[in-house]
Amino acid sequence: MSRRSRELKVIEGLLNKAKKLARQYRALTGKPLGITGEIAEFCAAKYLGLELAPARSAGYDAVRVNGKRKIRIQIKGRCIAGKIRGRVPRMTFTHPWDRVALVLLDENLEATRIYEATRPAVKKALLTPGSKARNERGALAVKQFLRIGHLVWEKR
Repeated sequence: MSRRSRELKVIEGLLNKAKKLARQYRALTGKPLGITGEIAEFCAAKYLGLELAPARSAGYDAVRVNGKRKIRIQIKGRCIAGKIRGRVPRMTFTHPWDRVALVLLDENLEATRIYEATRPAVKKALLTPGSKARNERGALAVKQFLRIGHLVWEKR
């Protein structure tokens, strides 16, 4: 087993412990613990074969190598327990990125589906007149993101 494979196994074990704590915290307080972003990044890397970018990389969280081209991907996570609702976390255009991956997690913080949308599609959707949350805060409704994106992974 390679060093990288061992590291990923350790990270996965730590995240499983964190998920358990997050479930307990939510049961006691009714509030999320706030770890969906980290879980989403790990799941996207694992299931889509992405290379995670160094912490605090401006604009993107991971890279997909496609031949000689590197595709920069923002990763967003959303816990969906029941009906699909809510917003995708904020997306801005001040830094370079090529795609957004939205990782949908169930109530146990397990990935169920991953959708991707291109930068032009996201920009067009965010600039469509109408919603203050969308236009000013850069936050699409999850259902809107699903319409402009495409399914790239699904739990079987």
